[in-house]
Amino acid sequence: MEKIRDKPECAVEALDLLNCVAQSPFDQDKCLRLVQVLRDCVVNKKVKKFSLADEQGKEANQSSKKA
Repeated sequence: MEKIRDKPECAVEALDLLNCVAQSPFDQDKCLRLVQVLRDCVVNKKVKKFSLADEQGKEANQSSKKA
């Protein structure tokens, strides 16, 4: 039976990093720590690529516009 995931691999770590970068004031040390946490997750879980939920539809539209 295939395991159904609630969230993609390393999604929480990626979101934490994005939110850190968006915060004001910007805490560079905190964000650098979060970069390392995300990198560790990516390496440990062998993530090859990230994509946004609606990115697949956009890619299809862009490729049809190029043709």
